[in-house]
Amino acid sequence: MKKFADLNLCVQIENLEQFEKTIEKASWLGYKAIGVPLPPKISKGKIMQLKEIAKKYSVDLASRVNLTPINPSELLRNLRKLRRKFEIVAVKCNSKAVSRQAAKDRRVDLVYFPNEVKKRFFDEAEAELASHALAALEIEIMQIPTLPKVQRIRLLSRLRNEIEIAKKYDVPVVLSSGTSSPTLMRKPREIAALAILFDMPIEIALKAVSETPFSILKRNREKLSPSFVAPGLKIVRRGRGCPNA
Repeated sequence: MKKFADLNLCVQIENLEQFEKTIEKASWLGYKAIGVPLPPKISKGKIMQLKEIAKKYSVDLASRVNLTPINPSELLRNLRKLRRKFEIVAVKCNSKAVSRQAAKDRRVDLVYFPNEVKKRFFDEAEAELASHALAALEIEIMQIPTLPKVQRIRLLSRLRNEIEIAKKYDVPVVLSSGTSSPTLMRKPREIAALAILFDMPIEIALKAVSETPFSILKRNREKLSPSFVAPGLKIVRRGRGCPNA
C-alpha cells in the first residue's frame, strides 16, 4: 500500500489550534507525511512541539525551510547555517544564477520556481546539473488553478516542457500542494491526477507524491543522525578505544 506525502503544506504555526486542524485534515485526506515550511530561526523545542501535535494524527511532520536567496553567495551562506537544522531544504529560484547554484549543490533537496513563465529557469543545463547532485524539481500544483486563465495556460505549456526535460535527465519530480488554504487541500491521488494537465504520466505522478518525497526524507534523516559518517557509512557501535600496544 502506497504512503503519500505533501512536502509543502504552508500551515500557519502561530495558531496551534488552526495548525492542528490542518494536520487533522491532512491525515483524513490520506497523507502520512507533511513538510511544513518553518522560519529559519525557529527553535528545536518549537519544532518538536509541532511534531508531537502531528503525531497525534499519525502524521510524520518534516521540518522544511524555504530559501529565497537573491544571489548564489547568499544561498551558500544560508546552506552553511541551515542545512543541519532542517530535514528538507528547498530553494525558490528567482534568477538563473541562483537556479544553477541550487541545482548543483548536494545540500539542496528541492528547487522550485515562480509561476511566471519568464522566471522558470529549469532547462536542459539546469537538469544536467541536478542529475549529478540530489535536487528534485518541485511543482506546487494547487497554485495552478488559482492563476488567471492566460497565465495558467502558459504555465501548463511550460510545465509540459519541464517534465520532458526532467525525464530525459532522470531528475526526480515532487508534486506538492504549495497551498496555505485548507479549502485547496486535496487527496494525494487527486494531486497526481491534476498532473495530467501537463502530460505527466499517472504512474510518475503517483511516484511524485509517494516514493520520491519519502526517499528524500529518509536520506536526510540518515544524514542528520549522529551515527552518520558518509553516504553508505555509519557508526554501528562506539568502542572504548584500542588497547595500548
